[in-house]
Amino acid sequence: MPRSSRFPPAAPVTTASARRRVMLKAGGTLLLSVVAPLPASANQILAVRVWPAPEYTRVTLENDTNLKTEHFLIPDPPRLVVDIDGLGLNPTLKSLVAKIESNDPYIKQVRVGQNRPNVVRLVFDLKAEVKPQVFTLAPVAGYQHRLIFDLYPVTPVDPIAAMIESGEWSTGPTKTVAAGTPALGDPVSGPPGATMPATVLPPSGAISPGTAAAAGAIVAATPPVQIPTPPPVAPRTQPNAAPDAIARLESEISGLRGTPPAQAVQPTPGRASARQPQKVARMVTIALDPGHGGEDPGAIGANGSREKDIVLEVAKRLKTKLEQLPNTRVMLTRDGDFFVPLNTRVQKARKVQADLFVSIHADAWVSPTASGSSVFVLSEKGASSSAARWLASDQNRADLVGGVNLAGGSADKQLASVLFDLSTTAQINDSLKLGKAVLREIGGINRLHKASVEQAGFAVLKAPDIPSILVETAFISNPQEEARLNDNGYQDQLANAITNGIRRYFADNPPMAKSRQT
Repeated sequence: MPRSSRFPPAAPVTTASARRRVMLKAGGTLLLSVVAPLPASANQILAVRVWPAPEYTRVTLENDTNLKTEHFLIPDPPRLVVDIDGLGLNPTLKSLVAKIESNDPYIKQVRVGQNRPNVVRLVFDLKAEVKPQVFTLAPVAGYQHRLIFDLYPVTPVDPIAAMIESGEWSTGPTKTVAAGTPALGDPVSGPPGATMPATVLPPSGAISPGTAAAAGAIVAATPPVQIPTPPPVAPRTQPNAAPDAIARLESEISGLRGTPPAQAVQPTPGRASARQPQKVARMVTIALDPGHGGEDPGAIGANGSREKDIVLEVAKRLKTKLEQLPNTRVMLTRDGDFFVPLNTRVQKARKVQADLFVSIHADAWVSPTASGSSVFVLSEKGASSSAARWLASDQNRADLVGGVNLAGGSADKQLASVLFDLSTTAQINDSLKLGKAVLREIGGINRLHKASVEQAGFAVLKAPDIPSILVETAFISNPQEEARLNDNGYQDQLANAITNGIRRYFADNPPMAKSRQT
């Protein structure tokens, strides 16, 4: 048989194999064309930000994906070394070098380099030993993925020591003030020509037993200074007469402790007229809390105004005015553009044994027509309105936006739970009195969004032993009110109104002695 009849033709086999090889080669080329560009599109740093603060310095790297890092400390000289995987150098990352300021309390300088392929190394030369927290944040509120370096000092900053160092915690005698300057506890009159809302009444009532018990449990650390109290022996027939608040407090505390109250010492006849009015060694401490800060800008107005900037300016003006009152000192939870977690704000106020806590914000709403000022206090039983509930939920997201290390924040979560459980009816009642006094004064300079104090579950108001209010100065989302909030004159009016409200509160609720020794 001829060869051609015994075997199939070779050409078709060769052609089919060649076709398959061509197809595989083409497919491989196509696969390579898809895969090849991937190494070139490495993770990108979109923005770098540095937030120096007395308590810590934060460095933020915003990027388009979640980054993996390793870090370690070198003691001599102190340095923090951070290796970031899957990253290449770009101009944005290199700009971090120029963002370190000479007055940064913890970072001397930073060096950025490509340590090995796809690994960038950051070396922070430090001014002192630190305890770093390195963590990531998921996208939220317009931010993409963020890599955070929080550099805390080995010894945390003590707020009282910081106030002493800055001269705000005086250990000397009472400061001299102009004649006629009213002290806290003196009667207060409303601002001249101000129209007060008829639906808002001034605060009244005596010191609540719960607050008295809390005050008796506090060990005072304040220096002995003098604050005048109204002269004793006021005829009960006078309409404004009231029993001595300090004596009543002593009686209430003694009753709660189960011990008989101390007997008042009777003055010697003939010498009473020569005596000065009774003095109480007492300094009043007020904690002011400008909301947001740092990574958390707060609400943004139509013209680009940021809530964090406005409320800080208002708080600084308010601090200046309050410190002009006799025997008064003021602590700011933040005095610059940096983020403070909600629980830390409360802790700061408690560490300085604040008598009052005032958180300052600028409201925002989905509609630009919403307007007016508001005052809020804590509620344990739910919000007083749906708007109050929405606002509290929005403000309580500050930790998510500002950035809290949840992996290392179990203590903060536990503290938040304890503070909520300890929030007592007495604290809320005293907060309502303070809120009514402040709201009445603010009503003289701006329309009120609501004519009564509202309540909601604000995390920042949960100090169990400090009357606490949150003031929404105006709606930054309203273009007209945004313009007013940026006006120096209106900011000054706000500071005056809140100051007068605080004085009005103390006129009806005199500052209490923190211990028998002060």
